[in-house]
Amino acid sequence: MVYYTESSQLNDFIHRLAKSYRIFYPAPKTNGAKEIDYSYVQCNAKEGFVFNPYRAVEPLKVFFTYTQEEVSEYFTPEPQQGPGKAIIFGVKNCDIVGHRIQDFVFLEGVDVDSGYRLKRENTILITSDCTEFKEVCHCLAWDIMPYPTKGFDLNLSPLTEGYLVEVGSPKAEALILEHKDCFAVAKEIQVSARKAKRESLVERLKKHLAPQHLVPKDSVQKLMKDGYQLDTWKQFMLTCVECGGCNFICDTCHCFLLGETKLGQINKKIRVWDSCLYANYARVAGGANPLKTRAARLRFRFTKKFDFFVDNLGVPACCGCGRCIEVCPGKIDIREVLKDLAKKLFATNDK
Repeated sequence: MVYYTESSQLNDFIHRLAKSYRIFYPAPKTNGAKEIDYSYVQCNAKEGFVFNPYRAVEPLKVFFTYTQEEVSEYFTPEPQQGPGKAIIFGVKNCDIVGHRIQDFVFLEGVDVDSGYRLKRENTILITSDCTEFKEVCHCLAWDIMPYPTKGFDLNLSPLTEGYLVEVGSPKAEALILEHKDCFAVAKEIQVSARKAKRESLVERLKKHLAPQHLVPKDSVQKLMKDGYQLDTWKQFMLTCVECGGCNFICDTCHCFLLGETKLGQINKKIRVWDSCLYANYARVAGGANPLKTRAARLRFRFTKKFDFFVDNLGVPACCGCGRCIEVCPGKIDIREVLKDLAKKLFATNDK
């Protein structure tokens, strides 16, 4: 079902929700950069809704797995902890698609992560169409549209004086019915306007990506297999400083390390985010390490994304958000790595 709400009505809706939920939305960061960054903040009842034209700096996973958290068979997160009973605005389709990997890992494995599941169940995702894109955005290269069609609770599509609101789940429909005075059934002309806006952005994004000559999605697994021994990995690892930023900012990366921390007289079991770019990532008892070099670890990051997940989920573990490109101090560009592999393999096959 698709509804329409005026901007003032949407703000009223949000203020009502703030009485029962913690609400997060991406707010603009004024740091003087050429492109405005949006970072998630918790809103209060006095603030109006801020529409972000493209994805936030943080990946969606920060609401569901924390950089460090306690884990125990006796520990169950309270609903009010973390993002429990929360509504997250401004989520974009790249994050919805990318977060499918997190759900696969934490909900569909041999064991279900009960803490993750609780956070997912108590969080409402209100997505929105992209109306602009950043230089690093390349979602279309992975056949991901800059607007969601599934995986959301509510989706907002901006029009001139308000928003189209599409319902994507029963709990979202219940919210609409509870506050039905804020919404009206959308008119056909409004739905047509949304379609035109979406098509216009897709065309602009295609023109932006065309000169980049990006590697086709269906070829990446073959690149990983055939390019395993190429010098691409040594070439790009030269600027890698092993900071792990690409892993931590990525909405599909999910590796963690279990350890202990002392709290008074008690040792608490904790889980912390881990990075495959760290030197000790693959080290086992006795000191053996199958990923001793930076080149091997960089290659592992790519083969996990573009070989392992293609085999196990049928799709690469990349959503084209470009966060890893922005965060890397070594200027390693995931697009350029794939293009380098393709160029060298193409040259080899021509001989």
